[in-house]
This record gives sequence, C-alpha cells and structure tokens, in this order.
Amino acid sequence: MTGNWFIALPVAAGAWFQGLTPPPGVRLFGEHDLHLTVAFLGAVGEERARAAFALAADFPLRPLAVRLGPIEALGSPRRPSAFSALLTEGRAQVETALGVARAAMWEAADARPDTRPALAHVTLARPGRRASDAERRRAQTWAKGIDLGAPVCQLTRIALYAWSLDRATSLFRIVSDLPLRAA
Repeated sequence: MTGNWFIALPVAAGAWFQGLTPPPGVRLFGEHDLHLTVAFLGAVGEERARAAFALAADFPLRPLAVRLGPIEALGSPRRPSAFSALLTEGRAQVETALGVARAAMWEAADARPDTRPALAHVTLARPGRRASDAERRRAQTWAKGIDLGAPVCQLTRIALYAWSLDRATSLFRIVSDLPLRAA
C-alpha cells in the first residue's frame, strides 16, 4: 500500500472529543487519528521514513501538558483543508521543538520541507475532497460554534505514522513510537 508518512505526537481523545458531529461533507478524525504533526514526510517509502524517525529519540521536548483552544479553519480562507484546535498553553514549547527537529527529519527522509512556520495544532476534521462551497461554509460555521472546553492533553510520545490498512475505520496507524524523554 502506498501512502504518506509523518512523524507526530499522539493526542488522546477525551470527553472533549466525544459527541462532535460534523456537518455533511466533513470527515471527523477517529479517536486514534488525533495527533500533532512534527514533520510531514509524504510518500517517501518506509525505509526513508524510518531513517527520519530514528532522529525522534533526540526530539527536544519533554512530556508536556498542553491546552487545546478554539477550532480554526486552516488552509485557504475560501477553501479550508482542515479544522484544527490550536494550542493555547504549551504552544511556544511545542513550536520551538518542531522548529529545531523537523528540518533534519525531512533531510533524513529526503522529503520536501514545509517552508511554513511551525504551527502547533491538532486536526479534528477535514472537508471531503468533493465538498461543495456551501458544505465548506457550513463546516466553517460548525467549527466556529464548537467550544471544546479548553481541555488539557498530555504529550508523552512521539510516533511514526503511515496510512491505515483499513481507511474506512481509521485514517492512520502508528508504525513505531517512543516515549518523550523526561530530561
């Protein structure tokens, strides 16, 4: 199976995630799909993805409690590609760690680097590829109306992800993971 690879910090779904019901044309991520991306590698192949993940042992972030804030539409303002909760606490520490680590990971995987600044967020839902403009507008209204309650999430692991073998039940799967170093 071909697919994209990425390195991310898994985020556990809590009560804050239960009961989210997106409008038509939007796919809610599964509970096990929630993560905070460190480095998107793309379709690089397993060997190169694992070479990048070998650097995760030195990821410069200790286990950290972060707080999720409001859901924002990310991507093009007219055609958002994701609805994500931005971090309101722990954001600076996470974005600093991302900025330090991801360039070396892209290089190790021979992946195309993302030139955008690091943005600490957890994607909760995506509009479908064929979502109409009206569905996207409804999705933006839906996202703005959600109050997650500012939940605290624990970042304790870093993982190598690939596409799920059964994308009907889960979008991603963890191929390998490591605990974040305590010191």
